[in-house]
Amino acid sequence: MSDCIFCKIASGAIAVSPVYEDDDFIAFPDIQPQAPVHILVIPRRHYNSLVEVEDAGVLGQALQAVQKTALALHLHSEGFRTVINTGDNGGQTVHHLHFHVLGGRFMTWPPG
Repeated sequence: MSDCIFCKIASGAIAVSPVYEDDDFIAFPDIQPQAPVHILVIPRRHYNSLVEVEDAGVLGQALQAVQKTALALHLHSEGFRTVINTGDNGGQTVHHLHFHVLGGRFMTWPPG
């Protein structure tokens, strides 16, 4: 999608400082962090939200990208939270599937 900011990031049209990337995903710091570590993991291919993904393999690859991101940032020893906001009521503000990886502090429940 030509007007999607995450598509522009995925294509390299908007530069970010990736903490992890491969052919299908890129992970980079959120510009409005909600934790000491707040990374977004996005697929390079556009999906509006989680409910649009029909291929379970894509979701498995996404979770592996989240895992590799957390390992690269050494979040695995203390723990981290992974969040997928879906739709407006779910808090999704950019309609391109993305995974929030939050860490660096104790996470409370409920989240909000």
